[in-house]
Amino acid sequence: MKLSVAIQMDPVEGIDINGDSTFALGLEAQTRGHTLFYYVTNKLSLLESKVIAKGQAITLRREAGNHFSLGAMETVDLSQFDCVLMRQDPPFDMRYITATHILEHIHPKTLVVNDPGHVRNAPEKLLVTNFPWLMPRTLITSDAQEVAAFREKYRDIIIKPLYGNGGEGVFRLREGDENMNSLIDVFTQFYREPMIVQEYLPAVRKGDKRIILVDGEPVGAINRVPAEGETRSNMHVGGRPEAVALTDRDREICAAIGPTLRANGLIFVGIDVIGDYLTEINVTSPTGIQEVARFGGADIAALIWDAIEARIAANRK
Repeated sequence: MKLSVAIQMDPVEGIDINGDSTFALGLEAQTRGHTLFYYVTNKLSLLESKVIAKGQAITLRREAGNHFSLGAMETVDLSQFDCVLMRQDPPFDMRYITATHILEHIHPKTLVVNDPGHVRNAPEKLLVTNFPWLMPRTLITSDAQEVAAFREKYRDIIIKPLYGNGGEGVFRLREGDENMNSLIDVFTQFYREPMIVQEYLPAVRKGDKRIILVDGEPVGAINRVPAEGETRSNMHVGGRPEAVALTDRDREICAAIGPTLRANGLIFVGIDVIGDYLTEINVTSPTGIQEVARFGGADIAALIWDAIEARIAANRK
């Protein structure tokens, strides 16, 4: 099966070829003989009910400083492609949401990965609330009094933006921390959306596990250990990746959420697990597949393309 693939992503010149999952997916697509077309989100348009994008044919290679070549700029009809990878990073804002609405016009005849409607309905920190028995104790609110009551009850809490990503805006507030009211003021001034507040999980000192699921099945994981003096485990703020095996609890979590992910066309998903608790379900632009491979794990890019090709074949019947 030779496919025409469009990739909606952030500017290709700025990606980290040793860590970027979109880059790995593109290389695997080329290996299979698929052709690639690249465009950024602000070049996506809906013109008289036709979904068009202005971009360029692209060739990728694992050469630092010389990792891509682009063809001539052209405007294409995305309905003529077999697949669109929606891979731009959040923030999950109205620009992102509008892109999902536009891409729904061509899905599933042109397979959009992940399904744009279900991505729109499944922001990372909200989809997880459908599985409350798997979560740490959680509050979603704009009410400062509710935050104060939550901290009084649980003493040690994490506050973060509901639609944030990459560890941005994550704060730990221990019992008696006098910065709480000022922090809430900052959140309410800079974000229109509610905050998400969770009980602090001491197990994060041992790592925040990223588990990758392909079509609802767990296929690999890495552990991300926070740097000394840091609450966040994200690798771009100093978290240390390490090899890790799935526990029985991890598999229980994946078995609980997997059927929902599969039914909703969420082919490539990364979940975050701290200790025994599921904290996020990442469906917008999951990462981690290169790190899993680096520690001797599965070739997840290949597994994702196996799943995509199977879906396209099924849609054609």
